[in-house]
Amino acid sequence: MRPVRHPGVVRGCTRSAILRTIVTGAVLMASASLVYLAARLWDSPVTAAPASAPGSRGEASASSEAGYERFVIEPAESQALYRVGEVFLNVNRPNVAVGVTQAIRGEILIDPRRLANSRLGTIQVDISQLTSDQPRRDQAIRERWLESARFPIAEFRVSSVEGLPDAYHEGVAVPVTLHGQLKIRTVERPVTFQGSFVLADNTLKGTARTTIRMTDFGFDPPSILGLLRAENEAEIQVEIVARRVG
Repeated sequence: MRPVRHPGVVRGCTRSAILRTIVTGAVLMASASLVYLAARLWDSPVTAAPASAPGSRGEASASSEAGYERFVIEPAESQALYRVGEVFLNVNRPNVAVGVTQAIRGEILIDPRRLANSRLGTIQVDISQLTSDQPRRDQAIRERWLESARFPIAEFRVSSVEGLPDAYHEGVAVPVTLHGQLKIRTVERPVTFQGSFVLADNTLKGTARTTIRMTDFGFDPPSILGLLRAENEAEIQVEIVARRVG
């Protein structure tokens, strides 16, 4: 007696087997491709992002570029300060308030072959650390007017420098004009600093100053009803000592 055959079942099993074979083959091929790609990436050399053009006067980078000498600001020997005229109303006596902080950082890239190509990075100052001869004034400025407790960092981003000569004689003061954007709180405005610098013995010393209006940066001059009124204009001065590193 011959066994009964079921053609449909045989053909169905065959189709399932074929499908499993196709899927398994596709997975193996994909896995092999990924392994090959990973091996190529592992063996490929890592290429650094291209550096800025040496002749650019943009912001200094975090590390020295080829041909440049990197100078980093020493906070312990540098300072940023403000001077603001104020009047004590009860005695009608004028006064100049001065606040100072050493919480300043930044760096400069010097091109010894052509000084005019040198680049000044962003200068940052922690204005919440400003202190004067009156702690009550400092607290009021931090909490009510400047609100530096909320917006502690002011920064000056240099866009161009005027006055840099091609050649430089060590120890000779060079007057410069710094153009850029000053950011205080959330407001950023164009500002120009006038100053000078001296470079000697791998140390750069510089000073720069400008005058701003407080209302231009979104806050009113300090005023205590019946006691004190400050002027709107404030003089800002920055004095830095930066030393060569690397």
